Amino acid sequence: MIVRRKLSVALATAALATGLLTAAGPASAKPAGQAAAECGVRSDGKLWCGNRVGAKGYEHRSYGSAVRGPLNSSFSWFACWGPGDPHGGGNNIWYWTQLDNGQWGNVPAVDVYTPVDPAPGLRQC
Repeated sequence: MIVRRKLSVALATAALATGLLTAAGPASAKPAGQAAAECGVRSDGKLWCGNRVGAKGYEHRSYGSAVRGPLNSSFSWFACWGPGDPHGGGNNIWYWTQLDNGQWGNVPAVDVYTPVDPAPGLRQC
């Protein structure tokens, strides 16, 4: 009886550990669910795409310019794109949007989860 109980506890522990590892998934640079999220230009001409929560919008397409505000949501729209200073995304593309505080700002493409930059079909500004 004691052996059966220990075996049951051991199996339950192993199953729980396996479930937790599976739920966590492999380590990745992409946020969870990014691949399944919509990211494209809709009929309104805006790019609707996932973004990094807390991404900053800047006055100009440069980290050296004033911060206008944040993107607190994880899914936003972007009106257009333009070239600016290089950033950690390996390019110099920045996206123009209305930030969550109502201000307008430029967000570096590294913080917008596009499959390619600039996003196909989005106008340049």
